[in-house]
Amino acid sequence: MSHDAPGLRPHAAAVDPSRHLIGLHDMPRERMLALLDRAQHFADGHDNRAALAGIAVCTLFFEPSTRTRLSFQLAAQRLGADVLNFDASTSSTSKGETARDTLKTIEAMGVHGFIVRAREDGAVAALAAEANPGTALINAGDGRSAHPTQGLLDMLTLRQAKGPDFPQLKVLIVGDVKHSRVARSDLHALRTLGTGEIRVCGPQALLPDDDTLRGCTVSHDFDAALEGVDVLMMLRLQRERMEEGRVSSLDDYHRDYGLTTERLARAAADAVVMHPGPMNRGVEITDEVADGPRSLVLRQVGNGVAVRMAVLEALLGHPR
Repeated sequence: MSHDAPGLRPHAAAVDPSRHLIGLHDMPRERMLALLDRAQHFADGHDNRAALAGIAVCTLFFEPSTRTRLSFQLAAQRLGADVLNFDASTSSTSKGETARDTLKTIEAMGVHGFIVRAREDGAVAALAAEANPGTALINAGDGRSAHPTQGLLDMLTLRQAKGPDFPQLKVLIVGDVKHSRVARSDLHALRTLGTGEIRVCGPQALLPDDDTLRGCTVSHDFDAALEGVDVLMMLRLQRERMEEGRVSSLDDYHRDYGLTTERLARAAADAVVMHPGPMNRGVEITDEVADGPRSLVLRQVGNGVAVRMAVLEALLGHPR
């Protein structure tokens, strides 16, 4: 078990998907579309400050975060919630308190919504299985398993840029899929929405050997995989989650899998570029592309607030 979330056994605990958001693998298409529609409503500038009035929400993070934590905090505030920010480094977990006891302690204060990030695969599901019936947990990223709100915000961004006809799209995901919870959630969402062609490219050592790539066209040749794609989803090289030696060097990785302006010319003329952040500039993407006219990176960040508003409203914005 990791030091940051003691007391959790990482397992695929059975949890009610109507009460919690653990992943996108079991989300029906109709529910996904409804969340995206509601998120677009919020992205268009609408608020619903009465939705969570009087409800307390806690960001329970056992792992560092910037975009996810801040956007969840802002989303909850825009819905009228009271927000508590938990920092594992300054909490009783540093004294040995288990994650379960932390949850139960904060529940006892009348908190009913928890946004949880953990290093361990399956940790959020395990914690949700311990929660009271009136409590909702949202997975803000666990290990390599899932990051469902990132998957949803990526789909919202993609739909805004390319329209709702996902069966007509060619989407390419590039890089460290093996260690990426974002890639797993994006792949679940792209399949659910019926994406016409999903391509995945990266070095063999950074591609998973399970069913994650089901239905995908897999390649190790980035230049060939780029031909004619409508969307490029670049992934961060997650050096903190991998063993040494997965890539020979950062220079070699950039040579083979870094997105440059010259490489981008192989994609469709109106192709767009996405990245979940934080970016390793000069490794998987150059400054010119990251900050260029085809980049949707900052739009993804903005859409994170809208999507997280939609999720919080759906799970907590009704009598529980």
